[in-house]
Amino acid sequence: QVQLVESGGGLVQPGGSLRLSCAASGFTFNNYGMSWYRQAPGKQRERVALVSGGGTSKTYADSVKGRFTISRDNAKNTVYLQMNSLKPEDTAVYYCNVWRQGMDYWGKGTLVTVSS
Repeated sequence: QVQLVESGGGLVQPGGSLRLSCAASGFTFNNYGMSWYRQAPGKQRERVALVSGGGTSKTYADSVKGRFTISRDNAKNTVYLQMNSLKPEDTAVYYCNVWRQGMDYWGKGTLVTVSS
């Protein structure tokens, strides 16, 4: 079965950096685009970045462009989110996602808190 396991969240000061990882299993990883979403308290879940199966095409939410970078290592079945210049408004639970055969699959999420 599809499994997505996020890691790398934590507490960071404004202006700092974090790298999130998502280990995937249960499907042919390089055949599918992968996304990172986030959900802040009291807000709807939003997609922050998407990478194609081959890793060459990437899209970002306007709120993170120029600060976040999505990448993937298909040999390791892992997708990453490098987050730089973090702001308090980036505080959220970050989720890894794959849309496969008509279904959305989600990890359990990892909490990122940006605070001084």
